[in-house]
Amino acid sequence: MKYLLFTAFALLSIFASAQKKATKESSYRHVVIFKFKESSSKQSVDTVVNAFIALKDKIPVIKSFEWGVNVSPEHFDQGFTHCFIVTFSNTEDRDNIYQKHPAHKDFQKILGPHMDKVFVVDYKVE
Repeated sequence: MKYLLFTAFALLSIFASAQKKATKESSYRHVVIFKFKESSSKQSVDTVVNAFIALKDKIPVIKSFEWGVNVSPEHFDQGFTHCFIVTFSNTEDRDNIYQKHPAHKDFQKILGPHMDKVFVVDYKVE
């Protein structure tokens, strides 16, 4: 019985480790950080934020989505305030589905009048 339990535990551990590794190897992060125009109201910025958040329910290739407002005490943000992290399984989903999706195009139209600057970094999760 001890041998059976040990074997089951070992197999579960190996499977969990393989799952975690496979998930990491097949994840790409799309990090987008915005600096909004000083002339944009809080309501306008909230509209942009809500439109970005809504993409996760409109574009099925988005694996995960998170966002937040800068709270760094270092003051190196150069006026960038809002950070969004979108996760994809592969670059093709990002480049050929997400970027070209009508919901993403509509979001860009909402964002355009309020964006002063954008900073984008994409990376493969290691």
